[in-house]
Amino acid sequence: MTRDLRRATAALLATTLLLVGSVASASADDIDDRRAAAERRQSEILGNREELQSELEDTDAELAQAVIDLQAIEARLPVAQAELEAAEAEVERTQREAELLAQRLEDALGQEAAISAEIERGATEVADARSSIAEMARQAYRGQGDVSSLGIVTGAESTEQFIEEYAVSSTAARSQSRSLQELLEAESVARNREARLQAVRETIADLKKQADENVVAAEAARKAAADRKAEVEQLIADQQAKKATIEERKAAAQEQIEQNARDQAALEAELKTIIAEQAERDRKAAEEAERRRQQQQQNSGGGGGGGGGGGGGSKPAPPPPSSGTTLSYPTAVPYVTSSYGMRLHPVLGIWRLHAGTDFRAYCGTPIMAAASGTVVHAQRRGGFGNQVLVNHGVVGGQSLMTSYNHLTSFAVSGGQRVNKGDIVGYSGNTGLSGACHLHFEVYVNGSTVNPMSRLP
Repeated sequence: MTRDLRRATAALLATTLLLVGSVASASADDIDDRRAAAERRQSEILGNREELQSELEDTDAELAQAVIDLQAIEARLPVAQAELEAAEAEVERTQREAELLAQRLEDALGQEAAISAEIERGATEVADARSSIAEMARQAYRGQGDVSSLGIVTGAESTEQFIEEYAVSSTAARSQSRSLQELLEAESVARNREARLQAVRETIADLKKQADENVVAAEAARKAAADRKAEVEQLIADQQAKKATIEERKAAAQEQIEQNARDQAALEAELKTIIAEQAERDRKAAEEAERRRQQQQQNSGGGGGGGGGGGGGSKPAPPPPSSGTTLSYPTAVPYVTSSYGMRLHPVLGIWRLHAGTDFRAYCGTPIMAAASGTVVHAQRRGGFGNQVLVNHGVVGGQSLMTSYNHLTSFAVSGGQRVNKGDIVGYSGNTGLSGACHLHFEVYVNGSTVNPMSRLP
């Protein structure tokens, strides 16, 4: 390979490297952008996990879990696919890098061989020049050369002889000078070739090191690509399985929603019965109090018969209202994750009432009584899970009760008196619930109302 050809090859290789690098960089940037977008979307979806769990509350537990799992799978799948694309791009990059390094190494080895051959030829030239100078030195030592101009003048017998001997002497001097110059040039060229050879060998060593590092990077990229591919395939299989589960559980979920509605209606009917019984007890207590009052008047001999007759026809006075008309929050750090009201089931497309307010309460969080009252019951109750129901009596002429649902354990029992802020239990995930939280309900005259309307 000639010097000009080597230069042209090196320039072409450098240009190729620049073009490949710029194309690879543009492609890598595009992949990174898509991956970042997928990760942002995943974060948004998972950030709404509590909302989805709340929407699935009071539905079939297996269906709810399948929907939540499917959401996580479908949030992860685009990210995994983007990671797979990035890993495959890295595999391609290492393959291109390996090819370019192999070509550069081949060129460098060719340069090494060519320079080594030049050094061998140059060594022969230096040896010849040194041999020629050594021979001249030996001739001078024997007196065979370097005739002085004075000797030529004094020894010449004729002008012709002088001219001839002087010409011979001048030729020998020029020959000596030329031999010395050739030796100097040959040694300079030899040193230059040695320096070039050393530089090429350093380049070869560096290329081999880069090739070894690229082998390691290529292996890591292949493993990453294989792992991401396996993950994507598994995610797709899991996605199909969860969708099948959702289809299978739709009927059960429909039945569960209807059962929840029946349970809610039964609870409200029960509360209205309790209210009616309480009102009847209060009425009888008022009548008994009035009867005793009238008896006392009669026993005192006062002429209150007419007044007593009028009093017997009067309505009993209502019991005094409980202290305070505003409830307190049932958690120390109130954070609403789902509000009271109608909402659409994300799978069945059915509108139903979310009869309370959900508060974020990680497993085991203390749950506090929203007001003073008497515990009606602390028991397991269908989809409500572990439920504490507290009767706060009559507030502003209306019966007020609160319930605390999905508890992991109780801190009170039925019939117990509690004060506002007392712990009634600890948050959990019992009943139909997607995660630990508090489902808090408020009942006025036996029917649910928006808890936030009674909270500060």
